[in-house]
Amino acid sequence: MQTSSSHLETRAVHGGMTGVRESGSHVPVIDFSTTNPLGDVETGGASYEELATGHDLGEGRSAVYQRLWQPGVARFEESLAGLEGTEGAVAFASGMAALAATLIASASAGRPHVVAVRPLYGGTDHVLASGLLGTEVTWVGPADITAAIRPDTGLVIVETPANPTLELLDIRAVADAAGEVPLLVDNTFATPVLQRPVEHGATLVLHSATKYLGGHGDVMGGVVAGDQEWVERLRQVRALTGGLLHPMAAYLLHRGLRTLPLRVRAQQETAAVLAERLLAHPAVARVHYPGLPGQDPAGLLGTQLEGPGSVIALDMVGGYEAAARFTESCELITHAVSLGGVDSLVQHPASLTHRPVAGEAKPGAGIVRLAIGLEHVDDLTSDLMAALDRAAEIGGLHDVAAAGVAAEQAAEVR
Repeated sequence: MQTSSSHLETRAVHGGMTGVRESGSHVPVIDFSTTNPLGDVETGGASYEELATGHDLGEGRSAVYQRLWQPGVARFEESLAGLEGTEGAVAFASGMAALAATLIASASAGRPHVVAVRPLYGGTDHVLASGLLGTEVTWVGPADITAAIRPDTGLVIVETPANPTLELLDIRAVADAAGEVPLLVDNTFATPVLQRPVEHGATLVLHSATKYLGGHGDVMGGVVAGDQEWVERLRQVRALTGGLLHPMAAYLLHRGLRTLPLRVRAQQETAAVLAERLLAHPAVARVHYPGLPGQDPAGLLGTQLEGPGSVIALDMVGGYEAAARFTESCELITHAVSLGGVDSLVQHPASLTHRPVAGEAKPGAGIVRLAIGLEHVDDLTSDLMAALDRAAEIGGLHDVAAAGVAAEQAAEVR
C-alpha cells in the first residue's frame, strides 16, 4: 500500500487505488451514473449542500449528481495530488476549463487582477489578455512582479519550462516576489516527475492533463492541485459552472499517471540526444532546450527541475518559409498541436497555439516546436534531418556558416 514516503514511481502506480482491492477488483470500476440514490430527504439535502459548496463526499452521504462528485474523478485527483505533494486537486474537462475556474475563483473573491510573466501557453495568454472572465492582467518580467502587485491582485501566473521556447524561471524567487499573492505555476511541460512547484513555494499547480498525464493523445482534461482551501473553492466553481471531467476521461487519465514516470524519462532521454544532433544542421539557427549549455543560467536543473524534459524548439534559418517547409516535410513526426503523447509531434506556434498572442509576445516566425515521443531516436533523427535538408533549400542555406548560433552551441556541447 502506498505511503506518503513512497518513491514517486510507487505513488504513480498505487495513488488513488484506495479501496479498489477491497471491492474485489484489480483496477477501478468506471461508474457512469449521472445521478445517485439520495437516501432519506434530509441526507439528500445535506449531501447536496456539502458537495455544491466544495466539500468532499462525507461518510454516509450521497454523491447526488455527477456534476458535484464522481468516484473516478476523485481517484484521479487523489493520485495527481499525491504526485505533486499537495493537499488535493480538482479535475476539469480541459486545461483551459481548469484555468478558467481558477480565474473565476479569484475574481469572484474580489481579486480580479492577475500578474503574469510571458511566455505562456497561447490559450492562457489569450484568455488573460481578453479579460473575458472579468480579470485584468499586467504583463511583467520576473524582476517586476513585486512592483506590479496591487491590493486586488489575486494571482501571479507563470509557466516553466515555458511554452514554446522552454525558458526557465526560478519558482522560489517568483514566489518570494509574489509575497502573499497566490502563485500559479503551469507545470504541463515538466510534470510532477521532473518538477513539483509547491516544493519551491507555489500555491497552485496547473496541468493540461491532455498532454503527458494522459500520454496517448486520446483523452482531454485539466487539473489544478493546491491546498484544501483552494480545492474547495475550485470544486464550488466546477459544481456551479459544470466544467466537470467525464468518468471515462478520468479513468484514462488515472491510468496514464501509472506509467507517467517511465514515459517522461524515456521521452526526455531521446530528446536530449536529438537536441545535440540538431545543433549541427545548417538550417537551424538555434536549438532551445534546457539541457544545452547556456540555457539554464540560474542553475535550476538538478535543483528545481530534475531534467530538461522532452520538448525542443528550433529557430530556423530562413524564418517563416523555412519553418513551414520543415514542419510540412516531416513524415514520421506528425504535424499537429499538443504534446506529451507516445508519438512525436511538430507545430509552428506563431500560426497555431500562439496565433492570438499580441505581436510583441508572439514566438518568432522561424520557431517550430517539437514534442518528442517514444519512437527510436535514430528513426526520429532520420526524419528530422531529411526535413531540415528540405528546409535548407529555402534561400540556399546549405552553407554551414548560416547555422549561426547553432554552430556556437554545437561547439560548446563538444
